[in-house]
Amino acid sequence: MAISFTNKVAIITGAGGGLGRAHALHLAKLGAKVVINDLGGSLDGSGGNSAAAEKVVAEITAAGGEAIANGASVSDDAGVANLVKQTMDKWGRIDVLVANAGILRDKSFGKMELKDFEAVVNVHLMGTVKPCKAVWEIMKAQGYGRIVVTTSSTGLYGNFGQTNYGAAKLSLVGLMNSLKLEGARDNIKVNAICPVAATRMTEALMPPTILEMLKPQFVSPAVAYLASDDAPTGIIITAAAGVFAAAQLVETDGVNLGQSATADDIAAHFGEICDWTTAKHYGQGGEQNAKFLARVQEKPVSG
Repeated sequence: MAISFTNKVAIITGAGGGLGRAHALHLAKLGAKVVINDLGGSLDGSGGNSAAAEKVVAEITAAGGEAIANGASVSDDAGVANLVKQTMDKWGRIDVLVANAGILRDKSFGKMELKDFEAVVNVHLMGTVKPCKAVWEIMKAQGYGRIVVTTSSTGLYGNFGQTNYGAAKLSLVGLMNSLKLEGARDNIKVNAICPVAATRMTEALMPPTILEMLKPQFVSPAVAYLASDDAPTGIIITAAAGVFAAAQLVETDGVNLGQSATADDIAAHFGEICDWTTAKHYGQGGEQNAKFLARVQEKPVSG
C-alpha cells in the first residue's frame, strides 16, 4: 500500500524555505495537513517575519492542500506552546513533527565566541527538544506519533569551523536514541534525517552544477518514509540527490586486558581494540554494559 498522510497533521519547523519547505510540500502532496513553522529570520537567526511561511502555505493551498502558518521561534517556550495550541485548535491532533529549524554561525573554534556556540546549540538542540516535549503527551494520548529530527554529517563526522553546529547535531542522535525507547510503548517512533542539500546554508560552499543536483526535494521522500505509519524507529537515514543510505554508531568487541591493565598495554593492543571487523550497533546502553560483563569473564589477554 502506498504511503499516505491522509487525515494526518504534521508540524514542520523551519519550513519557510530550503529543506523544511520541501518536506512540507511533499507531505502535503501525500495528504497531510501541514503547519508551516518558520521564524523568518536570517541565516544566523537574527530578525524574523512571517512572509516565508505564508508563501509556503499559499503554495500548498493552491495545489489543493491544507496548511497554516506559524511564526514562533522553536527556542521560545511561549512560542512553542502557541504553535502546539494553534495546531490543536485547528485540527485537534498532531501526528508528525519534523524538527528541521536551524541556524549557522560558522567560525574556527579558537575564534568563535561562546555566545555563538550557545546560540547554535540552543536553536538546534533545544529548538528540537521543546517542540518534542510539547507534542509528546499529545502523541502518547493518541497512541500514535512520528518524530523526525535533523542531524548532519558535521555531527556524525565533523567539519572544520563548525564545532557548535556539529555538537548540536550529534546531540540530536542522542535525543533520538532515548526517545525511541520511551516512545515505543505508545507507538511513537523517532528517527533522524541526515541531509545534504542545496539550501542557503550550503549555497556558498558548492558550485552551481553541484547545487542543482542537490535540490532539497530529493531528500524529502526519506522524511516521508521515516514519518509514515510503518516507519522504523531509531534510524538515521542519510540522503542527497536521490541517493539514500543509513548511518549508525557502532562499537568494536574489544579486548580484555585485565583489571591491572596499563596505558602501555592499551598501546600494545590498540590495533585489536580498534578492530572494526568486530563492530556492532547497540539498541540501547544496557547492551553495551552486557558486552562488558560478558567479556570480563574471559581470561585476559597477556601483555
